[in-house]
Amino acid sequence: MGESVPVVGTSGAGAPPPRRHWRTGPLWLALQVVLSGSLLLLFVVPIVALFAYAPFHDVVSSWNSEDVRAALWLTFFSSGIAVLAAVVFGIPMGYLLARRKFPGRAIVESLVALPVVVPHLLVGLGLFFLVIPGTPLYRFTQSIGFPVYDTIWGVVLVMVFVSAPYTVLASELSFRAVDGRVLEAARSLGAGAATAFLTVTLPLALRGIVAGLLLSWARAVSEIGGLLVLAYAVYPGGPYDGPVTSTISVYVYNLFQNGNLHDAAAVSSLFLLIAFALFLLVRIGERSGWVPWRRGELGP
Repeated sequence: MGESVPVVGTSGAGAPPPRRHWRTGPLWLALQVVLSGSLLLLFVVPIVALFAYAPFHDVVSSWNSEDVRAALWLTFFSSGIAVLAAVVFGIPMGYLLARRKFPGRAIVESLVALPVVVPHLLVGLGLFFLVIPGTPLYRFTQSIGFPVYDTIWGVVLVMVFVSAPYTVLASELSFRAVDGRVLEAARSLGAGAATAFLTVTLPLALRGIVAGLLLSWARAVSEIGGLLVLAYAVYPGGPYDGPVTSTISVYVYNLFQNGNLHDAAAVSSLFLLIAFALFLLVRIGERSGWVPWRRGELGP
């Protein structure tokens, strides 16, 4: 009756040995820095090589070229239309894949991801055979005044094909991350399906969706394989009324092919500066609250 009962977890003889926890000490931090720094170095060194080959004053001077400005304008304008198409078509598809169950959903998800891994030269060939003279789609696009081959619409078509999947996949993941209990609470308060989507689901998923749109834009402006086949040279027509030109990627490729390495490096460096400034502006907007979401948060 008077015997004491050992308590589990005390330092008595019957107590289990204490657990050993992993420690995040200096060696672990050093490993992270070395691995991350090695990858960052791989990103930075080629850019440094470009600027070393073409001095900064030559990079600035390349902006004075009308041909360069036309290629940049076409690139940004076409990619803007492609991103708009990703918003209109990609976000609803991402929501459908995240929130609806239907037969063949796995097939649809696989088809959406396919343009990410397919060599884009094959994409250009497929689209080329789709719109060559004599095909039904060629006759249809000609009849409605939207010719594709060697036009801005051909550029947009290629860009949408290669870039929209990033918006769809990012939207799907973001919509899945929204807690279903929050939606149930909104519906219990009388919100309809559309109201709950616009006031709850979309704001919570907005940051991931915007990240997908940024990836879509980056992929669109960097495309070259499909454009070499379908829209190597872009002629005036539709919303583009400038000189015969090409996207900036094809423009730099032509300079390289012609042996004009100095101008190729200068124009490439100019575009890198513009792209870096845009991404930096987004990051500054995240930290300062200019954009409707904050860094590291799902919510707005």
